[in-house]
Amino acid sequence: MSTGTGADSAPAPNPYDTPAHGAPRTPNLPSALPAPRPAPTAGTERSFGAPHATSGEASHTASDEGSHASPGDGDGETASRTTPDEGSGTASEDDIRRTAQGRPTPDGGPAATPAPRKRGTGTFSSLRIRNYRLFATGQVLSNTGTWMQRVAQDWLVLSLTGSSAAVGITTALQFLPMLLFGLYGGVIADRVSKRKLLLFTQAAMGLTGLFLAAVTLSGHVQVWHVYAMAFVLGLITVVDNPARQAFVVEMVGPDDLRNAVSLNSANFQSARLVGPAVAGVLITAVGSGWAFLLNGLSFVAPLAGLLMMRTSELHKVERVPRGKGQLREGLRYVAGRPDLIWPIVLVGFIGTFGFNFPVWLTAFSDQIFHADAGTYALLNTLMAVGSLAGALLAARRGNSRLRLLVGSALLFGALEIVAAMSPSFWLFALLLVLIGMFGLTINVTANSSVQMATDPAMRGRVMSLFMMVFMGGTPLGAPLVGWITDAYGARVGFLAGGVVSMAAAAGVGLMLARVGGLRLKIDLRRGQPHVAFVPKVSQDASRNATEERLAAAA
Repeated sequence: MSTGTGADSAPAPNPYDTPAHGAPRTPNLPSALPAPRPAPTAGTERSFGAPHATSGEASHTASDEGSHASPGDGDGETASRTTPDEGSGTASEDDIRRTAQGRPTPDGGPAATPAPRKRGTGTFSSLRIRNYRLFATGQVLSNTGTWMQRVAQDWLVLSLTGSSAAVGITTALQFLPMLLFGLYGGVIADRVSKRKLLLFTQAAMGLTGLFLAAVTLSGHVQVWHVYAMAFVLGLITVVDNPARQAFVVEMVGPDDLRNAVSLNSANFQSARLVGPAVAGVLITAVGSGWAFLLNGLSFVAPLAGLLMMRTSELHKVERVPRGKGQLREGLRYVAGRPDLIWPIVLVGFIGTFGFNFPVWLTAFSDQIFHADAGTYALLNTLMAVGSLAGALLAARRGNSRLRLLVGSALLFGALEIVAAMSPSFWLFALLLVLIGMFGLTINVTANSSVQMATDPAMRGRVMSLFMMVFMGGTPLGAPLVGWITDAYGARVGFLAGGVVSMAAAAGVGLMLARVGGLRLKIDLRRGQPHVAFVPKVSQDASRNATEERLAAAA
């Protein structure tokens, strides 16, 4: 598919007026508009990225006009119904069946071509697409190497310095470039071929692992080597992250976007089950250098997958030409969309203060449980178990609700507080599984809801802002959390992260409810939702579009 001609200037698709897989619902057209035209034939597809009509707007694409298909008799077919505007009233079951089968109607009208079969849904539906299978296969091997390097890097720095703050500095240097240059990475991703850009970035990431392997195995490693490579890796990530996020929709299209985002997270967390465990064995047996070496070599897999893709099967998105003010344009776009900006604010707080697990888990392993790298790797693996479960559950969901995002963030912060005060190792370990599950739910829900709400021409810039806030806050949070952990102990450091996460979730939830015209309803009757957000009683019959979007999203 190709981008619609109006994609650059069209209003962003509204995820809250859109079914789970991206097919538009019937717009609420003004009564002054002419009667709809007949539905497009089976071979016609909507241009990818074409504008969606929203309530009260008369501008919409041809494929948004006309009769909309409705479900058939449960066999996966769809039938086109005659609209009341055409004067025929409600279609009978026989008319629906004739239409679905392509036979003429009783009044002699032309037979309607049956609508295309709706794509199947399921936990692994995106893997039916060849290009995405190649991408996912390469990523699972590369992600395993990445987790091996992450564990080896953190433990190497702790071994060289004996300081949790030094581990925090390493993490901060890795994410500092995202804070400084993240938005520019999104502009670059919108301008160039994302597949070619990923070939460059993935190769460069592999070289950083090989360099660390060389200096570590040769016995000449110093802490500044690790700092330098962490910073270089961060520079590469500035363009790799928005390109990789935006490339997903080019591989699978809008229908499978949410499923693919969830499977990407499941892929990453599956590697987290293996990577830390292998790294723990290697560090204990032969040292950190071999973990770095295997990580560098693992990038051969994603490079091969990218080269083997069929570019003709990618969903084409028009590139944004070079121009002035594109960065400001992206910021203005997000600033005018509460359904984008508040999820980004929430993940910013949680990413800055709630996701400093390298600092906390190394400190708990060393100071609280008096264990070695193997225990640190085990704790990472247990978090991965929960994260993988969260990713697979997210892949089965049909939509991304903002109330799910806020509720998961509240539980995430509460679990961190309880874990910080846990008296035993195994209770702490069990809570890490739950923390991993809700942390992943936050990430997937925010990521997919922001992507689905964004105009394709803006997606690179919006996702670069999302990743800049989520990952770029680490340079601010990691050293601060590391200092608190060194000064007051691991439990206090972990507790502080949980408190900030809970407070941020509560604040953003209240703000979304206020902007969306919602109120909290508590109902203790059996069989009723006990706690829910419901629309406020309004004297104004025509609430503005922002309130309608956020009320539907809740």
